[in-house]
Amino acid sequence: MIKLFFIVIILALIPTKGITADIFPAKSIASYWIDNSSGVGLSGLTFCDQLITISPKESEKIYRINLYDQGATLESHLNFSSLPPPRRGETNNVSHFVMDLLRPKSAMRFGGVCCRDNGTFVLSERYHRVAHVEEGGRSTWLHDKWSAVLRHMGYNLKYNNGGEGIVEVGSSLWIAMEREPRGLLKIGTNGEFQIFSLPSVADLDFRGHPENLRGLDYHDGALFTLESNAHAVCRRALPSLQAEWCLVYREIEESPEHAYEVSRLGGMGSGVAVNNQGVFVVFNNNNISRARDPQDRRARLLHLAFPDGKQ
Repeated sequence: MIKLFFIVIILALIPTKGITADIFPAKSIASYWIDNSSGVGLSGLTFCDQLITISPKESEKIYRINLYDQGATLESHLNFSSLPPPRRGETNNVSHFVMDLLRPKSAMRFGGVCCRDNGTFVLSERYHRVAHVEEGGRSTWLHDKWSAVLRHMGYNLKYNNGGEGIVEVGSSLWIAMEREPRGLLKIGTNGEFQIFSLPSVADLDFRGHPENLRGLDYHDGALFTLESNAHAVCRRALPSLQAEWCLVYREIEESPEHAYEVSRLGGMGSGVAVNNQGVFVVFNNNNISRARDPQDRRARLLHLAFPDGKQ
């Protein structure tokens, strides 16, 4: 029996056929191959006066992406103190057991990052936990009241299906749970939490891949979701989470100019950040080469325009 203290759980029901939302083909404002990003792997994106990102391969570093007229560079933004591996909780998942054998427990596999006035939050997909990184680099895990309940409800049970995006909205944190099932976790200031399903969008085409959720941001009163297997970013109203419109960037991602050599299942989009200038999507190419240049293994950043008349 799972004991729940000061916990509220809400499930948003998903319409059988999905809700209807305006679907727009994305228009590219700019595209950047990010210097110094080869082999790093980028997952998560946010604005903290500048673009900030994180790597699933780095467990003690936050990066920034510097944009300039002719390109972009990846640079170290903040080195933070080592986090002790948190207790994962009881699980019979074979893939978790295999990962613990093959990778050191200190490898956090960070999948999301967001900022606040007194520091930064980073999200470990491997452990499904959130850490607070202070400006000086001191880091601590947030108290975890939700993991057991999530597992009981079928979330975060499989390898590489955990948290893949985080954003602060007011005084709450929202966390994206990637797929099978995908969902949203909202954590309040006292650790109380709510769990939401994410309403499907009728005309988004996942081409047989699982509906997924790989990034979050908040802008102009709405939540923006990166649904990379559909190559889409959707603006969703709060608190209903229903999509108002979606940008589909599939043609840009798969174009000869932007394509990578090896096509993976679904899309490579791994983080989204939104401001008044538009929508930014970073791609984790997992050190795969560009199709047009086998020697180039840099990650890519797309700057997409809002749909006409939208924001």
